[in-house]
Amino acid sequence: MIKGRNITEITQFILLGFSDFPQITALLFVMFLILYIATLTWNLSLVVLIRMDFCLHTPMYFFLSNLSLIDICYITSTVPKMLSNFFQEKQTISFVGCIVQYFVFSTMGLSESCLMTAMAYDRYAAICNPLLYSSIMSPSLCARMVMGTYTAGLIGSLSQVCALLQLHFCGPNVIRHFFCDMPQLLNLSCIDTLFAQVLLAILTMFFGFSNALAIMISYGYIVLSIMKITSAKGRSKAFNTCASHLTAVSLFYTSSVFVYLSSSSGGSSSFDRFASVFYTMMIPMLNPLVYSLRNKEIRDAVKRLQRKMRCY
Repeated sequence: MIKGRNITEITQFILLGFSDFPQITALLFVMFLILYIATLTWNLSLVVLIRMDFCLHTPMYFFLSNLSLIDICYITSTVPKMLSNFFQEKQTISFVGCIVQYFVFSTMGLSESCLMTAMAYDRYAAICNPLLYSSIMSPSLCARMVMGTYTAGLIGSLSQVCALLQLHFCGPNVIRHFFCDMPQLLNLSCIDTLFAQVLLAILTMFFGFSNALAIMISYGYIVLSIMKITSAKGRSKAFNTCASHLTAVSLFYTSSVFVYLSSSSGGSSSFDRFASVFYTMMIPMLNPLVYSLRNKEIRDAVKRLQRKMRCY
């Protein structure tokens, strides 16, 4: 090893994916393809619906449309490559492709974590300060909050990529996963990865713990405000306005914590890979359903759009 130089002898990695399940390869391909198409369809439909219906031009749906855009980029960063590898005799990804894949995946994941916090603040303003909601959640503030989430995700991801580029990969080059993730790449490094591990821990604490804490504090105030509402109908209506977001937050953080705790040693077991499917594919697919199925405004918007289409 030559000190002071970033020598990358490996030019590509082998993604094993689900190759150790040859008997169900066709079933897995069809299942993942259906999940991917459904995710793209539902998220794109939600973005278009919010864009076209003036009644949905509110802060909550502005954040929701950005959540759908993030989920589209998030799932697209990993699934197309995974699907194409089902037909490859040698399931490889270039070193540059691996770094780019992780960069996009990490950026979208970190941005979604921050966006969840912004959405929690929106629900806090709507329930705890209903009379001042319009002035608090102004269009300019909403735009700055969304730009802040993307910027934070970009900075966090760039710092990880810079740390990865300082590592030396000299072999082996086999990643027992279906996409390039930080724990697997750290395991393949030929040099000490302490700095990258510390950086990953700091970012996990900052984006995970701080955002989760901010969300819990917001919902603490929300619960206190709901308890002050005298009528049962009023309490039920107030709770329903944040039930979808609370469900999405629970799914996101529960799956994130579970997968990354189980993969702290590399995440190479078959169980870890199937668990990651829920984290990388199921969450982006479920988010639009969680926000749509029990949402009367979304259902009404769909009916208005159907009436418009019949008129044409």
